[in-house]
Amino acid sequence: LSSMMHTLWFKTVGGRLKSDPRYSATIVYNTFPWPSPTPLQRGVIELAAKALLAARGAHPDATLADLYDPISMPPNLLAAHRKLDQAVDAAYGAPRGGWSTEAQRLAFLFTLYEVQAADAQRTLLLPEGKAKPKRKKRVAQPDLIPTKRGPGDKSPGG
Repeated sequence: LSSMMHTLWFKTVGGRLKSDPRYSATIVYNTFPWPSPTPLQRGVIELAAKALLAARGAHPDATLADLYDPISMPPNLLAAHRKLDQAVDAAYGAPRGGWSTEAQRLAFLFTLYEVQAADAQRTLLLPEGKAKPKRKKRVAQPDLIPTKRGPGDKSPGG
C-alpha cells in the first residue's frame, strides 16, 4: 500500500474531499490490480515494507507531514521507498529500468485492471448450454414463539 503503484492508483481513482484525496476501500482497494509475485518476490516486498516501517520509526518525533515533505524527506525514508518501489515494480514485471513516467505506470495499471476485470467477469458467466440453476422456493416457517392470546382463544400458543 505504500508503493508508488498503489499511491498512483489511489490518487487517480480515489475521490476527493475538498482538495484532499479520499481513500475508499470499495473504489480504490477493491479495484487495485494487484501483482502476482513469485514467492521470492513476495519475500523481497515484505522485507522492503518492513524496512520502510523501520525508516519511519527512526524518526519518532516527526509527523507524517514532516516525513513526507518533498524538500526535507529523510534520506533513509526516501531510500526505503525506492527499494519498496523496485520490489513492487519487479512483481509487476516492469520493463528494464522501470517506468519513466507516472503516465506509463497508470497506463500499465489500467491495462492490467481491464484484463483482471474481464477475467473476473468470465468466471461469473456460466458455460454455454447450461441453464441457470433454479432457486428453491422459501418455505414459510411456522411461528414457533408463543404469542399472548385472549382468554377464550383455543388456538396454539394461547
